Amino acid sequence: MKTQLLLGASLVLALAACDNNPTKGKTQVTASEAVVASATPSSGAKYTFSNTDSKIEWVGAKVTKKHDGSFNTFNGTVNLVDNNPEKSSVTADIDIASVKTDEEKLTGHLQTPDLLDTSKFPKATFTSTSIKAGGEKGATHTVTGNFGLHGVTKSISFPATIKTSADAVDVDAEFGINRKDFGIVYPGKPDDLIKDDVLLKLKIHAKKAG
Repeated sequence: MKTQLLLGASLVLALAACDNNPTKGKTQVTASEAVVASATPSSGAKYTFSNTDSKIEWVGAKVTKKHDGSFNTFNGTVNLVDNNPEKSSVTADIDIASVKTDEEKLTGHLQTPDLLDTSKFPKATFTSTSIKAGGEKGATHTVTGNFGLHGVTKSISFPATIKTSADAVDVDAEFGINRKDFGIVYPGKPDDLIKDDVLLKLKIHAKKAG
């Protein structure tokens, strides 16, 4: 009887672990070798964004629980050319030390060398290399660019819904990345209890500069 109970408990835990995937049903990006970005056209209109009016959030998970998080300090620029996203570009800088989670203890641990190592790698960057019309799950576009995180730079592509107006550019996107693609690995066996995939959620509202 005891053995059966233990097996039953193990099965329940295993099933829970399978369902506890923050990127389930979302686009999972494939990280590849970074590419050289094209020069930014000088003819575009400049739109800027920051944590004041935009959000960069994420969801990670261990075997037993998901965690919601965000970055509280970041900024970026959209260079909009001819009001056409496919001719345009975007750059962003994220202060990794501004990471915040739903648990204070976890927030502190993420900043240590065990995980994000914010003292050594204080900033993440993104520079687009192309924006194409159409994307997965009804997105208006697919954005490709070089994403630098934890001392590693890789090219990623993700679906995004982009809306432009005279005064603003809005970008909404949700996609999963694999933390191990960027060398974020917890030392030792405890790493097995952390899900590899992390869901990134972007809600960018860039306002026309000047």
